Amino acid sequence: MFHVKHYYQERVKVLENFLNWISENTNLIILAMIGTILVLLISIIVLFISLSKLKRRQKKVFRGYDGQNIEKTITDYMDKIDEVNNFNEELSKKYGEIQNKLEKCVQKVGIKRYRAFDNVGSDLSFSLALLDSNNDGIIITSIFGRQESTIYAKPIDMGISRYDLSDEEKETLRMAIANEQGNIKDK
Repeated sequence: MFHVKHYYQERVKVLENFLNWISENTNLIILAMIGTILVLLISIIVLFISLSKLKRRQKKVFRGYDGQNIEKTITDYMDKIDEVNNFNEELSKKYGEIQNKLEKCVQKVGIKRYRAFDNVGSDLSFSLALLDSNNDGIIITSIFGRQESTIYAKPIDMGISRYDLSDEEKETLRMAIANEQGNIKDK
């Protein structure tokens, strides 16, 4: 019995000391509680701001989806991404096809007007070179005279003709080959 009583007295003493300490340090305890409350309040404000930003981002990401779940929304976005990727692949193929076709289109032009005969007024005769990017194409020459007019066409392969060219046709061919932008040069 003595043992229980002694134990009880020890506990009462500890409790009294604790209560005395609290009463002596009440101001310090109140300041600590106020500090803790302020820290918690600041934490709540920071969390509220973060939540507001997250809600704004969520609205931006999920615009146009009323009440649907996230999985459905993400699946829809992934489907749209797949569609865009397929469309880009098709565009790339078409672009390649167009590039191949453009290489065979007229890209270089040279023209020279001249007077073929002394008894004809003005420069009514001409030579016109039409070449693609590989310098393949044609030279068209029109010789205008008082009694008749004649048109010739001569093929050009890689900048060279298998047929004899007049001086005007040679000059026109040189102008076209030098003409990378497709602008017509007339001399």
